[in-house]
Amino acid sequence: MFFENSIGIPFSFSVISKKLKTHLELIMALTSGLLILLAWIFHETPSETPSIILLLTAFIVGGYAKAKEGIIETIKEKKLNVELLMVLAAIGSASIGHWTEGAILIFIFALSGALETYTENKSSHELKALMDLQPETANLLLNNKVQKVPVANLKIGDHILIKAGERIPTDGLIVKGHTSVDESALTGESLPVTKSKEEAVFASTINLNGNITVRIHTLPSQTLFQKIIQLVQQAQAERSRSQAFIERFENSYVKVVLGMVAMMMVIPHFLLDWSWNDTIYRAMILLVVASPCALVASIMPATLSAISSSARNGVLFKGGAHLETLGEIDAIAFDKTGTLTEGKPVVTNTFFEHIDQRLIEIIYSVERYSNHPLAHAISNWCEEQTEIKAIEIEDITHLDGKGIQAKVGDVHWLIGNTRLVGDASVEQFVQKHDISSDRWLGKTVIFVKRNEEILGLFVLQDKLRQEAMDAVNELKQLGIKTIMLTGDNEQTAQEIAKEIDIHDFRANCLPEDKVDAIKQEKNSGFKIAMIGDGINDAPALATANLGVAMGAGTDVALETADMVLVKNSLPKIVDSIKLSKKMNRIIKQNILFSIAVILTLIASNFLQAINLPLGVIGHEGSTILVILNGLRLLKKNKQ
Repeated sequence: MFFENSIGIPFSFSVISKKLKTHLELIMALTSGLLILLAWIFHETPSETPSIILLLTAFIVGGYAKAKEGIIETIKEKKLNVELLMVLAAIGSASIGHWTEGAILIFIFALSGALETYTENKSSHELKALMDLQPETANLLLNNKVQKVPVANLKIGDHILIKAGERIPTDGLIVKGHTSVDESALTGESLPVTKSKEEAVFASTINLNGNITVRIHTLPSQTLFQKIIQLVQQAQAERSRSQAFIERFENSYVKVVLGMVAMMMVIPHFLLDWSWNDTIYRAMILLVVASPCALVASIMPATLSAISSSARNGVLFKGGAHLETLGEIDAIAFDKTGTLTEGKPVVTNTFFEHIDQRLIEIIYSVERYSNHPLAHAISNWCEEQTEIKAIEIEDITHLDGKGIQAKVGDVHWLIGNTRLVGDASVEQFVQKHDISSDRWLGKTVIFVKRNEEILGLFVLQDKLRQEAMDAVNELKQLGIKTIMLTGDNEQTAQEIAKEIDIHDFRANCLPEDKVDAIKQEKNSGFKIAMIGDGINDAPALATANLGVAMGAGTDVALETADMVLVKNSLPKIVDSIKLSKKMNRIIKQNILFSIAVILTLIASNFLQAINLPLGVIGHEGSTILVILNGLRLLKKNKQ
């Protein structure tokens, strides 16, 4: 239902209702605080009845949520919890006439609980905000007409029209048009990315300034964006090691506290000659100050905040335990292709005694029949040199691991490596032109042979990512050992390792060799992470203490990994390590602080140096402080 306010703006009761429901716990806590303030004012009146009524109302309003939570959890889990301790302490205080102290306890406990709920809601809100980015409808192109359909009805192979300013409904390849795309929802990067024909676009990113036609290659339910949502949900549900320990510890600790309180209610009366009123009063203070509220709240708010902050910046964890582990890593192994390198070789050098339009067209026409990355690189080089006119090729044959042979008229052509063209021919060509093999050390060489004569060669290399070199350098500054695992030969691996300045490398690696390398590092005492993107990396990802998948990697790698770099940005691993270390520091600070407060308050109570209000403020104040300390991790990661 809507109504117009005084300045003509529509207002919705449902919006108010939703807001109230979201913040109900905080509203009830603040209401109980207001009732306590009113009770204090009425305390000066001749009759204390209004004051008692207000305090009793404060008990009910402030304590309802926590009492309900404690009772339901105790029945469901069949174990005691801190919520019950607080409720018992408040009731105990009221039973010996300390209504105000009990009400203050309820108020501050309810306030700290509302703050913890806020942290959880904040994470849920950010997840919901992510889900809201997914469009519900798409413009399907069918028989040259545009038809608006639900995104869920789209199929692989469908063509959809995406207009400027619209969100992209699912993953696909551009088949017509070019544009700039805002991918910040996926990557956290604010700068738009230019996209043109045959380039990939992703669900929930924004098409900024041009109409494009996209061919769908992924079902809407399986897009990269949907995987992100699933991973964030999984991460929020999974407990870290520290949190799991605290939750196991809580039940035993609560039993110990109740036992101590039971003894405190009797022993001091007989041994220390305290009055029964003092004995019960001190027992109630002990019940309050010994409760592990701050200890229990030391971890979860910090972990949820860090997971949310990471997801916002394009790094996904499959659970708090993995985020915790990352800060303890002291070695990282990298797959080479697609991780340290672009995964797309390019021609870096050529040598031909004579090359003309005809020769370039023949090379292009032969290589375009191959799907091999090296053939693509040579085809691209040819296209960059001149305007290509394809030539009819006869009897083309692909020779796995060697290259291609083909016939053009009566001429026999070979384009491939040394094994294809022959060692003797290569040696003769090198000596004739006085070429030093050092010029292509660590690179791939493809020869072009016409009949019995080598005409020239291409030198190719998979280009290193500049950001990969920056990331390796920063990791070394953090004192982390870096290792490269590659299937390349020893010489090539050595040259790449030297260029990227990595600590160590393993060459000629099959999947099982990568696993062995990870095991060797673990046996040497290193806590190691593995970063990869391919099916062949999956065993090593599973073996490492922490598996990290590149976002553009295979589904197997993404499923196996504990952490995903959404847009293949290696520097984000450095940011995540810093965030993890900061989270672990905050958790340790919270735990040490909360234990110190509990011990100080217990000692002060035995010495009769504090009263119940001070005990309540000290205990619940420490709970609020550790929650606020954890919430610092919600800030954008700029460590």
